[in-house]
Amino acid sequence: MTDSLHILVYSDDATVRQRVRDALGTRLHPDLPDLDHVEVATPAMVLERMHAGGIDLAVLDGEAVPAGGMGLARQLGDELDPCPPLVVLVARTDDGWLARWSGAEVAARYPLDPIRFGRQVLGLLSDRTRRS
Repeated sequence: MTDSLHILVYSDDATVRQRVRDALGTRLHPDLPDLDHVEVATPAMVLERMHAGGIDLAVLDGEAVPAGGMGLARQLGDELDPCPPLVVLVARTDDGWLARWSGAEVAARYPLDPIRFGRQVLGLLSDRTRRS
């Protein structure tokens, strides 16, 4: 088992990044390693960190500017093989289909429900660690 799971959290809004960190905490489940949150605020840093490797899951803010999480998810899915699981945060339930079309495994709705969000991320991380 690795020392920690690296979760990239992208948003141009520090408050959104903090809410994601608060919702996930530092450990989702006793069978998984601790979480290490890698915060980024710009699309260029998302691409740099994801291409560098070592990220186990990315949470991308679909409402971020100048580039939203949906466009970044689509780009990452096209450029990375394999691509870590992607979660896109959406403001409207109706945007869920677009987030999934962009390549996100999960579309999580604002405001984040920590229990639901944690379960969604836990499912993705559990699947990923089982395959490793």
